[in-house]
Amino acid sequence: MPRGPGDPGATDPRRPLERKTSAVTERRSVPSRSRPTPPAGRPDRAAPVTAPDPGARERIHLEILRRTGAYRTGDHFLLPSGHHAPEFIDKALVTTEPSFTEGLGDVIAKHFAPWPADIVLSTGPGALILAHCVARALPSRPILVYATKGFTEQGRRVRLPDEFTRFVVRGSKVLVVEDLITTGETIRLLIQMVEAVGGSVVGIGCLWQRATKINLGTDVFSLVKRDFPTYEPTSCPLCARGLALNTEFARAEPPTEEPLAPPRGRRQPT
Repeated sequence: MPRGPGDPGATDPRRPLERKTSAVTERRSVPSRSRPTPPAGRPDRAAPVTAPDPGARERIHLEILRRTGAYRTGDHFLLPSGHHAPEFIDKALVTTEPSFTEGLGDVIAKHFAPWPADIVLSTGPGALILAHCVARALPSRPILVYATKGFTEQGRRVRLPDEFTRFVVRGSKVLVVEDLITTGETIRLLIQMVEAVGGSVVGIGCLWQRATKINLGTDVFSLVKRDFPTYEPTSCPLCARGLALNTEFARAEPPTEEPLAPPRGRRQPT
């Protein structure tokens, strides 16, 4: 026979059920484990935290690039420019392994976390994939945009697509992310573009920095900072040693840059 609300032992539907204390709840009152207290007279000295060796860290990153096939070494390469070199970096293969790219992006994001960015800016397909991983890992939750490269009557230029111009404005804090820095020309153009609208570049993150002696005016953090030599065919020591020439990458055409069209005018709301 069902009990009514006034019967002894009946459960009032308006009051939440009282849950019995479980073993899990009881365990919550147990103090958390801590390091044992050192004996009297002996100071408590925790093991010092040492920063990773930059050389070891770079070797790890080189090995990651080697596994993707992007970094080739120990050969006699004919470059698309016509020069010869003992090493080669294939930009098209840098970001083909998503898990590796995410890990490399995390390292760059961790370095720049103390300088919050509103925008992550990049150029090119490979750099854009790396920049996406960096932006995803940054605690400041920045917006990701890209710029296009090309030529105008004034020479080589970079420009934001019209859809992105409303993001990079006065006061914007921009982190530039590139996959490969060789001469630094593209980076300088990006910095000029940001500063022209009143924004500022808080840093530059890249996967590989070949130009190690250039000054870009702001902090550059590269996972690999290595400039391998290139030789003219007439004075190549690899040719002098009789090493066969690897022409696998000579057929790779350098990326072409189309003329930049003038920005489209924004339609005014009616």
